[in-house]
Amino acid sequence: MIARLSRSVGLLVVAGLAASAALMSAEERPLQQPGRKSNRPALRTGSGKPDLSGYRKGTRETKPDGNIGKDLPGWKLPLTPAGEAALKHNLTATIDPESLCILGGTPRHNASGLPFEVLQGANKVAFLYWYSYFRLIPIDPTRKHSDDPDPSFFGEELGRWEGDTLVIDSIGFKDEKVWIDENANPHSDALHVVERWTRPDYDHIHVETLIEDPKFYTRPFTYARTWVLGKPDEELQEYACSENNVDAA
Repeated sequence: MIARLSRSVGLLVVAGLAASAALMSAEERPLQQPGRKSNRPALRTGSGKPDLSGYRKGTRETKPDGNIGKDLPGWKLPLTPAGEAALKHNLTATIDPESLCILGGTPRHNASGLPFEVLQGANKVAFLYWYSYFRLIPIDPTRKHSDDPDPSFFGEELGRWEGDTLVIDSIGFKDEKVWIDENANPHSDALHVVERWTRPDYDHIHVETLIEDPKFYTRPFTYARTWVLGKPDEELQEYACSENNVDAA
């Protein structure tokens, strides 16, 4: 009788665990299995567009972190002779600009292993980054690039919707004190970046990034990445780059 009772209790425990697993939210399961596609559709805004908003973090599929050449054979960027010289300069005469509290900019942040948050409105979308950086992109299909934009770390960014894809087209980048990724790869003032952001399901956000820089790269190339939705209690934390910064001097 005791043996039968023990078996019954064991079956109840197993059944309870199975029920708990079945009740686990679809939001939690993909976090444990980043490569798994969510069975819940992406949220949409009142205008019908996918809502890209949310706290996002990387998955095991995004390795190697920080390398903009992740999707190229041998992770080798197609550098021109001028690009090779700029890379050598970065490796021998500079240190990582982010260690000096200089903004990483785009496309570097697309390759970063750090989380970020997206806040999407009807006419603008904001990307908030771990180092307390942010960028604010207008969404206006009629707006054109300036003839001579002021150089900046994120460039002059213009957004538009193409179906369910948010396209961000950027020119006018700074070409000093910048690395295109965490491997000291360079970019020039001729850099042109086109990001195509999608939300294929509830739990994931994806970007396809086209990078053109005829001064430093022999051809355009792409970088793709997928991030997973963070847990409800996860959010960006306050960060002061200059506090206790051993590289500031």
